[in-house]
Amino acid sequence: MRKIKVLIVDDSVVVRKMLSDTLDRDPDIEVVGTAANGSICLKQIPLVKPDIISLDIEMPVMDGLETLEKIREEWPDLPVIMFSTLTHSGATATLDALAKGATDYVTKPSGVTGLNQGIERIKNELVLKIKALCSESAGLEIPNNLPKPKPLVTQPEVPKKTKGPKSLLRADVVAIGVSTGGPNALAALIPSFSANFPVPIVIVQHMPPFFTKLLADRLNSETELTVQECKNGSVLQPGHVYIAPGDHHMVVQQHKDDVVALLNQSPYENFCRPAVDVLFRSVAEVYGQNALAIVLTGMGQDGTEGCQHIQDCGGQVIVQDEVSSVVWGMPGFVVKRRLADEILPLDQIAEEIIQKSRTGRPPTLAAG
Repeated sequence: MRKIKVLIVDDSVVVRKMLSDTLDRDPDIEVVGTAANGSICLKQIPLVKPDIISLDIEMPVMDGLETLEKIREEWPDLPVIMFSTLTHSGATATLDALAKGATDYVTKPSGVTGLNQGIERIKNELVLKIKALCSESAGLEIPNNLPKPKPLVTQPEVPKKTKGPKSLLRADVVAIGVSTGGPNALAALIPSFSANFPVPIVIVQHMPPFFTKLLADRLNSETELTVQECKNGSVLQPGHVYIAPGDHHMVVQQHKDDVVALLNQSPYENFCRPAVDVLFRSVAEVYGQNALAIVLTGMGQDGTEGCQHIQDCGGQVIVQDEVSSVVWGMPGFVVKRRLADEILPLDQIAEEIIQKSRTGRPPTLAAG
């Protein structure tokens, strides 16, 4: 058993010190090096052999995106957490980084009134993500409140298939919950559906403001479906995808002959807003046995309680398998509670969704 070795890359002396001091206070983490730009980072990696890198985006000499590309060429499996600003440009660069192979991201503390609050933000976000991604490889015991990360070497698990009458139920809505690794998972999943997909798709992706709008715009450019950041009161329509905006819960509600999506800023659940549990509970209430919940890669256990509601009302739950997940936290907790009807690799989930959306519909309405 050893400490998790972290390399911090940031052009700000103040940020490097704040990160170093905060991480070094954790008994399971050791900061083995710091770098002021990407060029220095690349020289340090073979010397300090980090388990994970915290990488700033905006730096002189070599910025974070260029550095990330070089890291992926030489060290394709080395976890990298981007340390980005909570701005439109920071969100754009972060999504670019995730597409280029970054493992996850954390937004820099902003709008806080003092150093202590900034440190607390780092402890609550960065430390947890470091441990979720690296505890197993470092031989550390994973705390109960943290998910089990994707194994470095593993055999594909045999997909669990639903059998019996439940597999014949028709899906009238697809509700997706996702977190760490989500943007890339959604980029692989959503383009699989054709423009005449017969049901609406509602998504909670754990992301802050700015990020969810840009994610929706990117997905919209890559699929035949209409993807949008949800607006309060949106009427759910077939072939449309609604992503909960950052810092807002999203629920669905029956309104006369329509189902509408409503937004609110009720208290956080599972430390999240938007939260998957909030969406899933409302989906269960409105759609009953015709609800289909999908839980993809993500840290933590948001969505587990919501899946219980989906199951209680007779709906179906599909989760992403461990091998194809970046972090098998959210889907893993659902499986542990025996709430999953099917456990599938990411590349098989779209086909199953299409099949369930066709069940019981006339051929003209059952296209996927």
